[in-house]
Amino acid sequence: MTAFKLPESVLVVIYTPALDVLLIQRADVADFWQSVTGSKDHVDESFEQTARREVFEETALDCREGAALQPHLHDWGLENVYEIYPRWRHRYAPGVVLNTEHLFSLEVPASTPVRLNPDEHTHYQWLPYAQAAERCFSPSNAEACLMLPRLAKRKEVS
Repeated sequence: MTAFKLPESVLVVIYTPALDVLLIQRADVADFWQSVTGSKDHVDESFEQTARREVFEETALDCREGAALQPHLHDWGLENVYEIYPRWRHRYAPGVVLNTEHLFSLEVPASTPVRLNPDEHTHYQWLPYAQAAERCFSPSNAEACLMLPRLAKRKEVS
């Protein structure tokens, strides 16, 4: 672990076959709804490892190596670079203002139970992808929700 957060993170859109998206409410900011997100723990951690770890830590959904959901994590091969919100810049090294976010999705059965980490998130909801996009605080998260139908279909073909 580094003293500062690394400016490399993942965004994982968790969804059902009906394209309902899981949104989770942050514990530290009222009315901040998002998909699973998180930074690499160390520079050698791959984005895929980060995605699998963060999904498990935040929702208890297990897509780690050997788990039933492992093959359902899909790397979109897309990244967003965005300015880190000023309220969270103190977590990063001095002068770091940009973050690179790598996009993933995870398809789960509609009945899959979610167990939140109460230190990070207080509530969750499943919403149709377009409604989820409207509810997301982050513009990159909203865009990812809207891309879901196209990218989920592409995954089925590949």
